[in-house]
Amino acid sequence: MADDTTPDTPAPDADAAPDAATATAVAPPDADAPERLDQAVEITDAGPCKKHIKVTVQRKQIDARLDEKYTELVRSDQPQVRGFRPGKAPRKLIVKQYHDSVSEDVKTQVLMASLEQLADEQKVSPLSPPNLDPNAITLPDDGPFVYEFEIEVRPEFDLPDYKGLKLRRPTHTFTAAEVAAEQARLLEPYGQLAPKDPPVVALNDYVTADVVISFRGKELNRLTEQRVKVERQLALSDGVAADFGAKMAGARPGDTREVEIELGQELGAEGLRGQKVQAAFHVKDVKTVRPPELTRDLLEDAFGVSNPDAFGEFVRTVLERRLEYAQRQAARKQVLDKIAASSTWELPQDMLRKQVRQTLARKVMEMKNAGMGEEQIKGRRRLLEQDALRSTAAALKEHFVLQKVAEVEKVEVEEDDLDREVERIADRSGESVRKVRARLEKEELMEALATDLLERKALDLILSGATYEDYEWTPDDQGGEVATLAADAAPEADAGAAPPPPADDTGR
Repeated sequence: MADDTTPDTPAPDADAAPDAATATAVAPPDADAPERLDQAVEITDAGPCKKHIKVTVQRKQIDARLDEKYTELVRSDQPQVRGFRPGKAPRKLIVKQYHDSVSEDVKTQVLMASLEQLADEQKVSPLSPPNLDPNAITLPDDGPFVYEFEIEVRPEFDLPDYKGLKLRRPTHTFTAAEVAAEQARLLEPYGQLAPKDPPVVALNDYVTADVVISFRGKELNRLTEQRVKVERQLALSDGVAADFGAKMAGARPGDTREVEIELGQELGAEGLRGQKVQAAFHVKDVKTVRPPELTRDLLEDAFGVSNPDAFGEFVRTVLERRLEYAQRQAARKQVLDKIAASSTWELPQDMLRKQVRQTLARKVMEMKNAGMGEEQIKGRRRLLEQDALRSTAAALKEHFVLQKVAEVEKVEVEEDDLDREVERIADRSGESVRKVRARLEKEELMEALATDLLERKALDLILSGATYEDYEWTPDDQGGEVATLAADAAPEADAGAAPPPPADDTGR
């Protein structure tokens, strides 16, 4: 972008009388309105999504403010200079004694007025406060007051046509077997671990194993007595085994299975980032989950239903909500692929790192709204964390595109929208509205919730004008469930927390 010097527009002449024909339609000048500063603004590019802003405030109005402050001191009825009665000290002595404090007051006053005027008059969309240190700025004794700073701003890009898109939509009719499998998953935390007979590993079993992890023949880590659930994928603190379930299926105690783990991009050891390491799982024990009895107390306390038939309907509702989530995610990806494909703008690394936590929080919120349980969310969150910068970059681009669509279409989020969303979260989680709101506010997620709602509205607007081609979807299209292991494949990574397994009726 070319340098853009934008001087302030001079304030209208307050003494000029309006035309007689329009006098009654013109509001009288606001006597209390602050005087507009005579300032010039230069805005230049300073890198991806960054602007360098230089502001020059002309001297005349600064001198007027200094004169006003000194006049107040001269006329004050409080003692100002030793040896002189109040109001009798020479102005030169007042200026000499109070120069530093008055200059600081005027600097603060002018700086705040200048920044407010800058926000009103310049088309800058900041993403964060400017890196401006008022203490490092001084008011000169002569000449204009100049200050400059850098600020992160929204990327500048043109939206392609997003109306009338043709999209593919996943559809699925859940079978009785899928309902039974989901029912077993929901009941699993209330069941007990029991020895499996015969002890042959299958999906959803728990194995205890010793694990040796190596890279190019060199041992990186050794883990003993690790109990882990067998899901399609396994997420460690610093890597993911995408085919864990397939590799472990059929193993018995005494068997060793080789599993490949892809390390994350945020690993401390630069030479291992994104590399694939080998993990040898030596199986020592195999257990399965013994489901609990479907008592009325269990069903009411855990799921808010009173009998097995109602529980079956509850499970179908959970699955349908999961399908809705998959449909929205598929549509969102297609929409963003189409309208963000031409967006070649870059995002600075420091911005991405600051946004990682917020992006993860919003993804977790979306999964909770889709009815996923805590264990499912932990596994998927671990996957997102493995490549946090890349996923955050994609999420930020989606955010900017949808925000721009919302701006163009005048989409807004009202307080009532937030209230309804909090009520919806409370209803799905079984918590009180007050408790949910308090938790969101404590975790500083209310702003993230508002952002999520705004983007959802913008996406809904795009989807409402789209045409669809349906295709068959299965839960495996999302990569299946993810088990977690609170351990590092490589010792440089930070360990996370693993979900506890169900109670073990063997006492181990």
